Amino acid sequence: MSTLASLPLGQRPSGRTALRADWVLGHGPQGHRLLRNAEVVIEDGRILHVGCRFGGDVARRVDLGAALISPGFIDLDALSDLDTTLLAIDHQPGWAKGRVWPQSYVERGPYEMYTPEELAFQKRFAFAQLLLNGITTAAPIASLFYRAWGETVAEFDAAAEAALDLGLRVYLGPAYRAGGMVCTAPGVLEPVLDEARGLHGLAEAEGFIQRWQGAGGDLVRGLLAPDRVETCTEALLRRTFAAAEALDVPVRLHMAQGEMEREAMARQHGMTAPAWLASLGLLSPRLIAPHGTHATDADLDLYAQNGVSIVHCPLVSGRFGGLLRSFGKLRAKGVTIAMGTDTAPPDMLMTLHTGLMMARAAEGRADATSSADLWEAATLGGARALGRTDLGRIEAGARADLAVLGLDEVWMTPTIDPITTLVAGGSGRAVRATFVDGRLSMRDGQVAGMDMQAARQRAQTQFDGLVAKYPERSWGHPPLSQLFPPSFPMEEYDA
Repeated sequence: MSTLASLPLGQRPSGRTALRADWVLGHGPQGHRLLRNAEVVIEDGRILHVGCRFGGDVARRVDLGAALISPGFIDLDALSDLDTTLLAIDHQPGWAKGRVWPQSYVERGPYEMYTPEELAFQKRFAFAQLLLNGITTAAPIASLFYRAWGETVAEFDAAAEAALDLGLRVYLGPAYRAGGMVCTAPGVLEPVLDEARGLHGLAEAEGFIQRWQGAGGDLVRGLLAPDRVETCTEALLRRTFAAAEALDVPVRLHMAQGEMEREAMARQHGMTAPAWLASLGLLSPRLIAPHGTHATDADLDLYAQNGVSIVHCPLVSGRFGGLLRSFGKLRAKGVTIAMGTDTAPPDMLMTLHTGLMMARAAEGRADATSSADLWEAATLGGARALGRTDLGRIEAGARADLAVLGLDEVWMTPTIDPITTLVAGGSGRAVRATFVDGRLSMRDGQVAGMDMQAARQRAQTQFDGLVAKYPERSWGHPPLSQLFPPSFPMEEYDA
């Protein structure tokens, strides 16, 4: 019997490999099912067998012991930058803290606050963190607040290369927009539109997808990502959905996610964002829509009627007072719910735990939503949103995208049902290994092709450099000491 340490990091093990664990979350005709003392056999990137001991020949058997082998998590709003929303957790209002461009900054001309090398690095660092947390499929999301306008093809070329190098399944496309919100006076936010720039961004995204679709043995697929609904014009959205049909890719559009959007949509169109898209005939199963926290009942009905998927990101929503109303109600309506980490840390287990508590708080009862409901959203829900029947499940023929979660740590004791235990008491620290397409991409905190400690130091230095520029793009240009004062009065001493 082999050990996990015997498998080559960053490679597919040669020949058939049987992974045995105390628990396996297999898949059957009725959906996920827990299998006790079971094994999963993988070969050439696919699952060959799941269940009792495999009777055929295998090159090796790996005993994972007190662990759960789960489908890898699917993250459709996956953190892919150095998260600037952390600065806003205790520093509000956003318009005064660099979360919206002031008019004076726009008049100077917005510019890229990171170099091309820094933009490429932050994607690579973020992808490694996703693998640490058992995430095997990701649709990256990054802030445009510190950008000149949208994301660039060059950084997404680098992102695709990083995904192939590290071994992560990705849906990629540079975000584009036809406008942005600008602070023209204290507390006054106005949209500034440049439709031609948005259409140019769409054309560049189409070209990127045509070059990368199916790369790396289908590890890379395309995604069209108009940034936020209030920054899009009708023409941009119509052309986006036409391009998505031609390319056969999903569209991710953030909407029904905040007061700023709701107010902007009311001024521009006299209705909510989902109602506006419905009036344009653009709601469809191709649409993936984070976050839904400000959706009305009528909006949610439109989602259900048109097959729109919601990406639920409870950690970032909860930090800013947002609440999906509710997870249970959406399931009852038949809306597909996928999950997204969105913020730092990109910890899917922490996200599921937060989502469980918020779902129950939204309905005021403990039986409103279960741990299994959240786990299903993070696996099968994401697969449904992407139109994939080969992801999010462990069954013969599916892709060998697996997360191995340990149950033998002191802080995981006592263990009950493994799903409940991991949702209620787990974190990314429980993830012992991540397999993507049969390749061992992460093991015991090590990511193939990445020195995580050196990367951590570089990431912190890069983030500090960005924060130093915040006064340039904040209303009134106050110093950092006023923008982001410490939680408590601070005294500093010589080292």
